[in-house]
Amino acid sequence: MDLRTWQQKIIDEFPSITQKYRKFILKAPTGAGKTVLASEIVERFYPDQKIIVLCHRLVLLEQLEEALGRKHAVRKLTGADKGPAFDGYDILLSTNLRAKEVLADAISKADLIIVDEAHRVSPNGAAYKRIIDAFHAHGKPEAQFMGLTASPERITNDQADQLNLAFDTIIDCANIEDLIDEGVLVKPVYRPHFVHDLDLDDIDVSSGDFPVSKLSPAIIKSSMIDYAVWSYSEEREKVAGKPISAWFCADISVAEATLEKIQALGIEAVIVTAGTPIKERMAVLARHEKGEVEAVVSVGVLIEGWDNPNCNIIVHLRPTLSKVLWGQSVGRGLRSAPGKEKCIIIDVSSNWSTFGPVEKLEWRLWSTRRSHMKHMNRFNWIGQQQDHEEIAETYLLCKNKLGDGRRCSHIYRKNEYENDTCPVCGTYAATDIYKEQKLDSSLNEGGLHQLFFERAPKVYEEMDTSVWESLGNLAWKSATDNERVFLTFCMAFAEVSGEATDSETDYWDATLEAEAQIRAHLVKNEFWIKKQEDFDLALVADGMLAGQKIRTLQAHYGISISGFVFQNHSPDENERKYQKAIKIAERLAMLGCSNRDSLPYFNAADYL
Repeated sequence: MDLRTWQQKIIDEFPSITQKYRKFILKAPTGAGKTVLASEIVERFYPDQKIIVLCHRLVLLEQLEEALGRKHAVRKLTGADKGPAFDGYDILLSTNLRAKEVLADAISKADLIIVDEAHRVSPNGAAYKRIIDAFHAHGKPEAQFMGLTASPERITNDQADQLNLAFDTIIDCANIEDLIDEGVLVKPVYRPHFVHDLDLDDIDVSSGDFPVSKLSPAIIKSSMIDYAVWSYSEEREKVAGKPISAWFCADISVAEATLEKIQALGIEAVIVTAGTPIKERMAVLARHEKGEVEAVVSVGVLIEGWDNPNCNIIVHLRPTLSKVLWGQSVGRGLRSAPGKEKCIIIDVSSNWSTFGPVEKLEWRLWSTRRSHMKHMNRFNWIGQQQDHEEIAETYLLCKNKLGDGRRCSHIYRKNEYENDTCPVCGTYAATDIYKEQKLDSSLNEGGLHQLFFERAPKVYEEMDTSVWESLGNLAWKSATDNERVFLTFCMAFAEVSGEATDSETDYWDATLEAEAQIRAHLVKNEFWIKKQEDFDLALVADGMLAGQKIRTLQAHYGISISGFVFQNHSPDENERKYQKAIKIAERLAMLGCSNRDSLPYFNAADYL
């Protein structure tokens, strides 16, 4: 089989990966060819061995059955199956985790367990927890637990439900921009609009996202669907060949309202939902791939496991706080096809301005409580671009009124078009989003970065370090919970590696190694840190200024251990140390530290 460059690289490195890690995620963008890679791994490294493949959607199962069934004896598990596993077959495929006895027996015999869409693995959910626990307790010592996903992150308030509790590491396989350069994927071209009359402010998002029951009425009430259809009617004329589009909606009421307006343009369109019978769904999608159906309006499906390389327009009609949902849905349109030069992404949900382009998304194995709340600011990503010290970018919001009285509301980058005129309506009636939304009204990561890099080395140069360094034990013992979080940041900045890392895996290995060292120090000295609801960047800023929350003793001791670093490391090393230190302080604040801690990378009992 001819493999792509990134696939061959992983095949070459696979023996060393399995020597180092037992449970790992292979991360590659949607459309990169993860299913092909999984088949090649099975073929090359697990001949005549026992394999379990788990996935949650039937469409995914069909793809894997076709790929693996060419050379292997494959069986699809059903809830009613009983008896010994691997009786007359080598590969067990399942979307159903209810056949507990068969799965338990299979796990004890398996040489490899593959989990597709591994971002859905819940270490604290009943089904996957049972799988993970059985693998730990009864799996073969030499067996591997391998996840596949384009978006290795879980947004959850449950700190026992994080991906880094199910997997040891992430292996970076490929990124979107490299695959665009290689012609495997096409370039996304974004058309974002801010729908000013969509009111989401009062919706309760304690669940981690906008509840559909509240979101859908807000969408119907707003002009979001009108914006989507207007934008689509223009953009469909700009693609090479037939326009073939996928529309992502929050629920059936939004989908039906959308369908009605698409069909009013004389466009062939169909709704597909999770309730659409599988044969009917497959028939519709086959017609869509041929261009016989121009627009498929979907609810709860197509975000994962659906492939139509000919799809050249994505329309996003679902505001979300989930970076995974945004990244996965846009990724459905980036597969290359003959004659396809680009994929137009029409976003009327403010997901582009919240998360940024999908090719720029960054993923985390671990997320804090309430980490989704920053995405309530629907200009979150735009604010980050303005705060970027080296390449700050300003974005404009067009307020020109169109013929029907609606605003244009297109978002575009300043200095990208002649005279800053809007590329959609051709006029200049724009405002600076950053200034209008007051995105800099509170301390953010950019502001803290500037304060720390200016303040810490300056104060350090002026202080008698011998005095403050001798007061370390007293500083820790007398510290409040807030002050201990500040001290962990300073200690992390001093201790963590500033060396460049080649991958996300190496980055997190270095970060967690330093965190484990700090935890060991705290446990040995009985310096406990209480779990907090959130990590407040202002604590670190307050310590730099010896302000109201961080007293002089703790502030100056912290600066004495972190300020020394600036004199002995390069600016690039200090930057890398700073980024890791912020994450370590955040993790210690959110997870706490006590003599009962038992984490994959740290066990407090070893240091008592």
